[in-house]
Formats: sequence, structure tokens, C-alpha cells
Amino acid sequence: MKLTKTNDQIKVQKPIYQDTNLQILFGVSLMAILGVVSITPAFPKMMQELNIGPADVGALISVFTLPIAIFSLPFGVLADQFGRKKVLVPSLMMFGIAGGACAFTKNFNLLLILRFIQGVGAAPLYPLSVTVICDTYPGKKRIAAVGYNASVNKIGHASFPAIGGTLALAGWNYPFIIPIFSIPIGLLVLYSLNNIEPNRERHLLKYLGNTLKNMKNRKFFWLIFSSAIIFMVIYGPYLTFFPILIGNYFGASPFFIGLAMSGVSLSSAIASSQLGKLASFFQEKNLLIIGFILFALALFMIPFVSDFWTLLVPVVILGVGWGISTPSMATLLASLAPKEYRAAFISVQEMSVRVGQTLGPALMVLIFGLWGIGSVFLAGAILSIFLVTIAYAAIK
Repeated sequence: MKLTKTNDQIKVQKPIYQDTNLQILFGVSLMAILGVVSITPAFPKMMQELNIGPADVGALISVFTLPIAIFSLPFGVLADQFGRKKVLVPSLMMFGIAGGACAFTKNFNLLLILRFIQGVGAAPLYPLSVTVICDTYPGKKRIAAVGYNASVNKIGHASFPAIGGTLALAGWNYPFIIPIFSIPIGLLVLYSLNNIEPNRERHLLKYLGNTLKNMKNRKFFWLIFSSAIIFMVIYGPYLTFFPILIGNYFGASPFFIGLAMSGVSLSSAIASSQLGKLASFFQEKNLLIIGFILFALALFMIPFVSDFWTLLVPVVILGVGWGISTPSMATLLASLAPKEYRAAFISVQEMSVRVGQTLGPALMVLIFGLWGIGSVFLAGAILSIFLVTIAYAAIK
């Protein structure tokens, strides 16, 4: 007797990146990263037309990043208490309206106020996009989804400066229009995102007590610490001194500096997109350790490279390490958190990332002043090796 399957019995499982929910969350993540990288190409023209100096340009970034550091955790608490959408949708609208309004003012003080409001709107975007991904996808699907999200972010990091630079050809204010796209994304979140909301803990004090109780975990503290250190490495040796090394010591033009930086983002995006497959062979804890080892290897190699094209080898290694390590940290952290407290957990990680981003350049400037630019990359390599030990202790 021949057995056959009906059409109802045959289920074709589409790739996870084709899931509508995940694609909407990709949009949220992209909005979270464009607040700085899309406008930096317009700074020279802005300085000329608004008659401002470098310190003013720095303030334009600081007033945006400061509220992200301040409000990430409170928004995470609100998202756990009242639901993800009730925080995400107003935040996306605030980000889009305040960010878009920046394009229509030539008053610098008003511009600073609007940037602060935009920063408040930006605060929960990335932590909650990761939170909703971790809420929605279980097991191996989770690390695959987080990996694809990280890959999209790296592509955004590589492409938004080019988009902003192209728009800036028409005027310094045109790149500020891009955040308006967060308004339709907010509507998609409201009407099309099919997410799982947490069970609300009705008593705030009880919720806070339970959150702190769940955070009293060695793995949690080590992962938070590791997040700060790895972003010290990314924002210190890589983002601050790598362009200086390429330009001053190899005599590379801005085009080739951008090419090298894009190489890191591209290799990182490719590595992140393959996390789902890698997770079939390695546990997340092992992927984290591999990522840190690759960081150390790449940073150790950089001071000893003699020409630009050979430099592309550690560039690729660094990108792969970045693409593997940061999503693995996010999934490990999410696995520690019950769904009812997950937004707060990931928001604390976001705060630790901001601390690392702030301290990294300052620490490496100090090391550069004492021992030169080669020591900056060796210090980054030492920190990365230290992270291998930290990671092992965190996940043992």
C-alpha cells in the first residue's frame, strides 16, 4: 500500500529572516543606530553654515547619547510592566518627529533641544528590538534571529554614512530627514507586529525586587562587565585610532580609510548572519569565547602590519570576531532573564555598552600619550584576552 502526504501535512518552513515580525524589528534596530552615523558627514557643512565649532558638533552628539544612557533602564522597566508595544510605538514616533524637525531649524540651541528629545525616543529602540526577538523566538531560532538583526545593524553602520553624505550634498539639514521613516515603522509595530507580551507584575515594588533578585547572578554580572569591556575595545582602538593609523602611518586617503572600515562592518555582518548555522556546531558560550579570541588576534596583528593591503587580514578577523561575540552575549543574557524581566536585563546591558563607548576612547587616548599608537592596539588585545577568561568564568 502506497502512503502519500496531503498538502496540509506538508509544511515548508521558510527562513527565519523572511518572517514579517523579524523584518519589522529589523526596521526598529536600524532606526536605533542612524541617530549619529547618518549625520556625521554633514558636520563640516553644518559648521560653515551655522557658524559653529567642533565643540558644538560634539555637543550635538552628546545631547543625543546622554538620554539613551539615562532612560534605557526606565524604559525597560516600563516595557516589562506595561508591554513592549506601549513603549516602542510612542518612542518611534518621538524619535521620528523630533529627528525630522531638526531638518527644519537653523537655530542651534533649538537643534540641541530637538536632539535631546530624539535621544529620549531612541533610548528603548535597540534594547526592546532585541527583547522582542528573544521573546518571540526560542532555542536555536533565537540566536539565528539575533544574529540576523546584528547583521542588519552592521549593514546600516556601513551604509548610513554614505546615505547621509549623499543627502548632505543638497544641504547640511537633509540627513536629519531620515528619522522620519521611524513613523511608518511605528505604525507597523502597532498594527502588524505579532509579539508576545509579558505577564505584568502588578506591584511595581514587587517587580523591582524580583528583577534585582534575578540579576543576582554571577553570569549576569560577568556578561554586563564583558559588554562594557568589548565596547571599550570597539570604540577605543578600532573606531578612534584605527582610522588615524591608516591615514597617518599608511598615508591612505579618506576613501581607503572608509574601505577598511566598511570591511570590518561587512565581515561582521556576514559572520552575524551565519550565527544560526554556527550554533548548530557550537554553544553560545563557545561562540562568545571564539569571538573574543578573534578580537585579540586581530588587534595584536595590526601594529605589525607593514602595508595597507595586508591590513585587510586583521580587518576581516576583527569583523568576524565582532559579528560573533556581540549577538552571542545578547542571547546568553536573554537566556538568563525570565520574560517578565527581560527588557530590564537587556536595558542594563545597553547602559553598560554606553559606559564602554564613553570610557574606551578616553582610556586609549591616555595609553597613546604614554606609549604610542601601537600600544593602543596591544592594550585592546590584552583586554580581549582578559575577556576570554571573563567569558569562561561567566558561563562555567
